[in-house]
Formats: sequence, C-alpha cells, structure tokens
Amino acid sequence: MPDTELKRWLPQLEAINLPLGHVLYESGKTEHYVYFPTSAIVSLLYVMKNGDSAEIAVVGNEGIVGISLFMGGNSTPSRAVVQSAGKGFRLKAPFIKEEFDRSGPVTHLLLRYTQALITQMSQTAVCNRHHSLDEQLCRWLLLSLDRLPGNHLVMTQELIANMLGVRREGVTAAALKVQKAGLISYARGRITVLDRKGLEERSCECYEVVKQEYDRLLPMELAA
Repeated sequence: MPDTELKRWLPQLEAINLPLGHVLYESGKTEHYVYFPTSAIVSLLYVMKNGDSAEIAVVGNEGIVGISLFMGGNSTPSRAVVQSAGKGFRLKAPFIKEEFDRSGPVTHLLLRYTQALITQMSQTAVCNRHHSLDEQLCRWLLLSLDRLPGNHLVMTQELIANMLGVRREGVTAAALKVQKAGLISYARGRITVLDRKGLEERSCECYEVVKQEYDRLLPMELAA
C-alpha cells in the first residue's frame, strides 16, 4: 500500500485477538467491520438450515474478511469463524467504504483480492465434487500452511470435518492415509507437516490453481 494511503489507515486500524472458534460475522447479519488476520486463519463457512456446514474459503495474512462491505452488499449468507487462533486488525465499515470509493490503489488491490477469493471459492466447490477426501485434506492443509508462519496446525478432527463438510470418521480415515504416507504427524488435535513437497504431490490440482491465482493477483509489490 502506498505511503499516502497507509498514513490514513494506521490511525484507524484496531489491533485485536482472534481466539479459536470466535465468530466474526453470521449469515445474513449486517457487518460492521472488515478484518485483516495477521497470525490467525479465518474460515468462511456456508451453514445449512439443519446446522451442517462446509468451508468455502480460508483467509489469512494475505487477505481481508468482510468483502461484502465494500462490494455494496453489507451482509453475506456465509459465516466467518476463526479456525486457527492468532491476532489481526479490524477497520470500521464506514472507513473501508470511503477508501474503496476513492477509486485509487486501495480499490484496485481490494478488487484483485476479491477475484482471488472468488477463485478459491469456485475451486473448492469443484474439489468437493470431484476429488477424494484425502486429496481435499491435503489441499486444505496446504492452504492453511500458506497462511501460518510454521508447519504446525492445531485442529481437531471434528473441526476439520465441519470445514470439509464430511463425517468425522471420513476425516480420521483420510488423515491416517496421509500419516501412513509419512506426510504428516497427527496427535491430540495437533498436525505437523513432515513433507511439504509430498503433500503437494498428493494434493489434487486445486491447490496449485488457487496458489497461482493468488500469486498472480497479489504480488509482493507496491499497489498502483
């Protein structure tokens, strides 16, 4: 972000803790903030009437939670839940709307991020329909790892099952396959990735599609 824009943003940014399981917004509710996770990961979930849910995207230190505010919708049918605890920042809704309406570098950056997020959502839908559960698990682990500083994730099987929209027994079987292949170590809700390259090879094509699009749309350079 250029210095001029950054100087406007810094006084408005509020540092916050994002504990595991914390709900940032609910389906259909008016959103009052946008969130920028720094060390946390937020899961965007679609929740059915019977309470079943499935993850449609993850957001970490590359992105923003609450795109409906600057896209004009003010709410969304999804739910945003912290899947990996950490820290972040938030901005009030009026400020982000005003910044978006300036039609400058920030607007272009937010639009490019929105396109990348739509790609992730679309690829997740395809993946859930056409690929095996252990491939989906590998994709999900890799997307999470890209948004964390290390190779450890704290995640129960029940939470993973809710994210992937499958039964807990299915997650157990898939995790055992990946663990037997020597790619991860899993015990008491703590996942350690032992072989990142092997995990990428075992994952379906969906992870690489999403990663390439994020790298293309959000390069590490000054927004213009």
